[in-house]
Amino acid sequence: MSAVREQTAPHPSPSTPRPRRTTRSGGRGPSKDGGRGIWPYVLIAPAVLGTLYLLVYPLIRAVVISLQDFGLRQLILGDARFVGLKNYETLLGDSRFWEVVRRTFLFMAVNVVLIMVLSTLVALMIERLGRFGRIAVLSALVLTWAMPVIAATTVFQWLFHSEFGIVNAVLTDLGFESFDRYPWFAHGPAAFAILVALIVWQSVPFAAITLYSALTTVPTELYESARLDGASGPRIFRSITYPIVRPIFMLVLSLEVIWTFKAFVQIWVMTNGGPGDSTTILPVYAVQTALSSQRYDLGSAASMVTVVLMSGVLVLYFRQMFRQEDELS
Repeated sequence: MSAVREQTAPHPSPSTPRPRRTTRSGGRGPSKDGGRGIWPYVLIAPAVLGTLYLLVYPLIRAVVISLQDFGLRQLILGDARFVGLKNYETLLGDSRFWEVVRRTFLFMAVNVVLIMVLSTLVALMIERLGRFGRIAVLSALVLTWAMPVIAATTVFQWLFHSEFGIVNAVLTDLGFESFDRYPWFAHGPAAFAILVALIVWQSVPFAAITLYSALTTVPTELYESARLDGASGPRIFRSITYPIVRPIFMLVLSLEVIWTFKAFVQIWVMTNGGPGDSTTILPVYAVQTALSSQRYDLGSAASMVTVVLMSGVLVLYFRQMFRQEDELS
């Protein structure tokens, strides 16, 4: 009888290292940059170059012009000479410039306060509406937001037209005879108020939609617990809603500060900064100085001052934001 021997293959011990796989000759192994090469940089190069050309180059050019004696002659012949900070000294020594600066900050403050208050109220209202009401209000906000600036400005011009405006007609029909053919744009405070109403009307949709999206992140359990404890609506907003949506609230606030600070199209189309200087803010002042007086150097200097002032506002905002992050961490 033959004996059958079972031969078992020897198992490698755990300490035995596994043989490494060798790559074929000519094969490409993993590169240090993960195989990406230069293609990501090639793909983003058009966007970077476009940004540099459209944003950085005009800024640098404006800085250079603000340091030169640059008028109509220099614009045509191109023989501008550098005068250092002389244009800034002339600008800062002009009493009209400081009056425009004060009016700019007043214009910004009034607009931003109204925008943030109204947009917060609208966002809270949308949160409490039913599905149909929410869709209707959001659709109206989107359509208002999508309306072109020039078209909206023209509509407001016709609304407050002294002879054909519907506002004067309605007020006269209500018994206010003093508003018959009332020239709104011939009075400084009235023109200022109309511009504020226009910019607030155009800015509330974006702020309200953004704040509403932030409100949807607040857990409903917190509201229910607060109501069971007997907290009122203002107390709930102050203690629960605002602390949660504060980062988005501050972001919207900073954006509105920038947008209202540099408002130009509405003012230029509607009043040209008039009557007098009652609606002239820094961007309008810069264009008026450059075009009417042919002093492009002073206009560029005024633009640079505007950029510096806006940067100062943003620095304050970022300091507050980083302080909040440090407190949370």
